[in-house]
Order: sequence, then C-alpha cells, then structure tokens
Amino acid sequence: MNSITHLGGEHCVTGSCHLLQANGINILVDCGLAQGNDSKSRGHVPVMCTRFFEEWPIQPKHIDYLFLTHAHIDHTGRIPELIQNGFAGEIICSHPTKALLIPMLTDAMGFTDLSEKEIHQLSKKIDEFSWGFEYGHEFKLKKGITFKLGRAGHILGSAFIQFKISAQADAVTPLEDLESSDTYSIIFSGDLGNKKTPLLPDPDIPDPCDLLIMESTYGNRLHENRENRLERLHAALTRALADNGKIFIPAFSLGRTQEILFELDRLFSREEWQNRRIPVFVDSPLGLKITTLYTNLSSFWDKESRGLQQNGDHPFDFDHLYSVPSFKDHAALLDIPGPAIIIAGSGMCTGGRIIDHLISGLPEPQNDVFFVGYQVPGTPGHELSAMSHQPTNVYLQGRKVQIKAKIQQLTGYSAHADQQGLIDWVQSMPSKPGKIKLVHGDPKAQKELRDKLIKIGLNVIEP
Repeated sequence: MNSITHLGGEHCVTGSCHLLQANGINILVDCGLAQGNDSKSRGHVPVMCTRFFEEWPIQPKHIDYLFLTHAHIDHTGRIPELIQNGFAGEIICSHPTKALLIPMLTDAMGFTDLSEKEIHQLSKKIDEFSWGFEYGHEFKLKKGITFKLGRAGHILGSAFIQFKISAQADAVTPLEDLESSDTYSIIFSGDLGNKKTPLLPDPDIPDPCDLLIMESTYGNRLHENRENRLERLHAALTRALADNGKIFIPAFSLGRTQEILFELDRLFSREEWQNRRIPVFVDSPLGLKITTLYTNLSSFWDKESRGLQQNGDHPFDFDHLYSVPSFKDHAALLDIPGPAIIIAGSGMCTGGRIIDHLISGLPEPQNDVFFVGYQVPGTPGHELSAMSHQPTNVYLQGRKVQIKAKIQQLTGYSAHADQQGLIDWVQSMPSKPGKIKLVHGDPKAQKELRDKLIKIGLNVIEP
C-alpha cells in the first residue's frame, strides 16, 4: 500500500522523521532526535514528537532507504538507534552531508551510554551504509521510483528531496490521486534557508510536484532585514564591548559557527576593528572539526565565498581568532578578562562548554549573550532568550545562576526561512503544487502559515 506516515516532527520543530511507502519500497526521510519540550520522554526515547520504533508501521530492518535532508541532529540523531534496531539499508544524502554525518553523530553518541567500542562500530556502519549524491541530477532507485536533490540553503549540504513514483501494477492503493497520472511527485523540503546566506548558494527553485511536505519553523514570524545585519552586528558589538566585557555566543557547531565567523571576518576587515583586535575564541572541539570540513568542502560554497578564498582571504579566518581544543584550555578561558568574543556549543544551551561560560559570566553586568538561532521551547536557551535585561535567575545543570549580563537576540542570523521566505519559495515553483502538508513547526506557526498559503490560492492539507 502506498502511503506517507509522519513518525516525527509532524507538529513540532525537532525530531524530523517521515516514512514513504511506494511500489513496495520503504523509504525513510530523516531520522532525528527531538529536543526541548519536543522530547517529553518515557525513559530515554522521545515520545511527544517521535514514535517508538515498535510503534512504527514497519520495523527498521524492513526499511530499504534512509534519505537525509541535512546533518543536524534533529534530522539524523536516531540513526545509531535505527541501526541497533536492525536497519541495514542505504543512507542517501548530498556529498557535503555525507562528509559531515560521521563527525556529527560520533559527537552525539558521546553523550549516550554507548561505549567507545560501540560508538566506533556504529560510526563504521553508518559510513558503510551512506552515499553522497550530486545536486540537480535525477537518479533511479528501483520499481519506478526516482529522486533528485535540490539545494535548500539551510546549512552546507542541506537538500530538499523530490521523489517521482511511476504507477506499478503491484501497487495496491495509489498515493492520493496517483490514478490521475502515470507519475506522482513528492517533495520533502527539509529545512529551508534564506537567500544571501554567507557561504551557501541560494535555495534552488523546486520543480512542480503533486505533494509538497514543507517545514514551517518560522511560519508565524518574520526575520529582521538580512541586508543590513552586518551593520546591526557592528552596532551590537560596539555597545556590548564598550565596557570591556565578554560576549558569549551559543552556536551550533554545524552551520551557525561558520556563519558567525564569516560575518566577524567581514567586520574585522574594517580599519576601526583592525585597530581594536578583539580576540575571538571558538570553544568547541566539534565546531573546530566542522570548520575544517567546511574548508575542505569549499567547492560547495557560494560564488562570493569561493572568490574570497581564491584571493587569499579565507572567509572565516583572521589573525585574532583562536581555537580552544582541549578542556584545559577551556578551563583557562573561563578566567580571562574582557573584552573577548566566545563562540561555544551547544546552540540551545542544553549542554557543552557554553554552560560553563554562562555560569561564570551571567552574573557579571558588563557581559552580553547573543542568541543567533532558533531556541526550542523547554531548552535553557529559550528560557534565557525570552528574558529581559532585568536581573533574574536561571537554572543551568541544576545550579541557580543570577543573571546580570545583557541578553540580546539577533534574529537576522536564523538558518531557517521566515514566513515570507517560505511563501516565496513555494511561489517560485513553475506551477502550484497539487497539495501542501506542513510539518516541522509548532501548531501556531503551522496555522498562521497555512492561512497565508490558502489566502494566495494554495491547497493546504488540514493538520
């Protein structure tokens, strides 16, 4: 029977996982971990935003293919568990995602109960199962199914995936209106990014499709104007560093860290900042590893960034940028005086080295915290980003921490398209999609985006 079953991320932002069953082939699109309030759990397995494997309509051993839209953990984090439960199919993604997948998952597995031997064995299997494919080319699977990857502009390697399913005699029930055509096409958007994002080509224009399954993270919000965000960063840094304090930037190791370094590199090329030489520290072993991989994957950068590199100006490297690889160096960094800019994970303050910096730095009024990405409700990052500048308290790893530092949000740095960006992407299609199903967003965001899409004449499926 041909069908689509949403196994995770249907009505929340994290835990993306979708099962496409067509022509006797079982295809999984993403297999991610839920985070924050999305991960209300029974034991250690998220149940609010993702289903237990035993609740799936088929078991992992019967899945033929796993397609990945990108390497973020909320889209890939359950892959080790999927393999432990019997999956032995092919993992298909873009070439950059293939390169980024093992470092991301190996790091994530380090926060589980798995032994080093188990982590090594699982990493080896993931590497053996996974294959990288080019953007913009149609490839055949089997039984009349083809796929094509398009650039999604979210992070390096991110892709939306189009499947074309030809009618087969052995298909019991066609997908919706498959009977009206010889071929039925489905696009999974994955996470969509913005135009004019540093390092990344703009999202590709998608082909027409019968069904579009689209993210809606910022379905009810608009970003600040991205055109002048470098000037806003300049103003924010100028204010924050006026009292020689420290700036803490919680950032995802993959994507956001490299983007912030790019922007700082552009800013520090100005004479006024060259004279100040504010030290910038990347206090994230994974972030450092991913940044090196980004350099190795420069053929996938946008034209501007490749041009900078070819002219000897590496787009995220400058004289007063320092790496902090060891825990000993991290401990020493906690005590350095300002001014300084410290970039550390995790991006939502759920763990990692940023916690130590916040515990140490939040009680000091001369310090600032810059939030540059989406914060899932239920995470410390969401709690902090929602606070005013008035002194208050937050609990970090069980410790009560007084907040006197200033909290700032720079929303122009979101890696997700906002409401208008999502609408524009759909409208860029040569013709309207037959139907749209919204996923990967909270109910309020989905409702508002659905209303906007219906208003412009698009057919959006009820939740």
